[in-house]
Amino acid sequence: MSTASRRRIETLGGVELCVHERGSGPPLLLLHGFTGSARSLNELAGGLARTHRVIVPDLVGHGGSDAPLDLAPYRMERCIEQLCSLLDALETGPVGVLGYSMGGRVALSLLVRAPERIRSAMLVSASAGIAQPEARAERVRSDEALAQRIEEQGVTAFVDAWLSQPLFASQMRRLDPDARAQTREERLANSAHGLANSLRGMGSGAQPPLHDTLAAIACPVALVVGEEDEKFRRIAHELAQSLPQGRVHCVPRAGHAVHLENPAALLTVSLDHFASAGTAPRDAMHRSAPPAPRGRDQSTRGRESWHR
Repeated sequence: MSTASRRRIETLGGVELCVHERGSGPPLLLLHGFTGSARSLNELAGGLARTHRVIVPDLVGHGGSDAPLDLAPYRMERCIEQLCSLLDALETGPVGVLGYSMGGRVALSLLVRAPERIRSAMLVSASAGIAQPEARAERVRSDEALAQRIEEQGVTAFVDAWLSQPLFASQMRRLDPDARAQTREERLANSAHGLANSLRGMGSGAQPPLHDTLAAIACPVALVVGEEDEKFRRIAHELAQSLPQGRVHCVPRAGHAVHLENPAALLTVSLDHFASAGTAPRDAMHRSAPPAPRGRDQSTRGRESWHR
């Protein structure tokens, strides 16, 4: 397929996902973050589509996909079943997968639950859930309170409060007014009950933690973080130490939303990773960024590289 398309596809359990597809070549599955949609990955998808068949669904409860009132379809295991069903419908075979934030947790869950479907993975500003039971229970309580506020106060009030978090300060500072307005508009297109149930079903507290499964993941996994996102840089290094083929890539001039704050650098590291991992022709590779400065961790697992 060489032209862009948008359609709804019924998946396991009757949930219809809105899927955006463009390009041709080795298949890549892109997964957006919480409150986002496929639209938020448009620039990255366009760059990757020069050498790949790029598939970008709106996850359940987001964008143009179904947002059921029932909580069950939002559970992480059901979300993974929906994506596997989608890949079957599209007849992709094994894919490369790239997920941002919540989409990164979904991508990692897909890799753990259906490893035969994944050739390589890139996790952008992502975690493996919450390992400690007490912290996990506290997050569930916090997310439930937030879900209730979304339902009571509506999406507009929630989105404005969500974007005011310190986590997104660099994004709000770096993007021009038009880009900020577009990001806000994309988030406002979601429904209150879709976002609330997404928190309840596959929030980082609700999902099963994956830390004990990482050592069994055999495929290459790139862990991409913005240099200004200290929390997720630490998380990325922790994950990379457990992944047999995990490597950290740090993107300058970016915080949590790497795909919005420095999209050119993210495209470069994405093409490099999927090419070197065998998910794209070798001649699609871009020039690699310079090696990490002396004094940084130079081990294979957890090594941090820098991209312009």
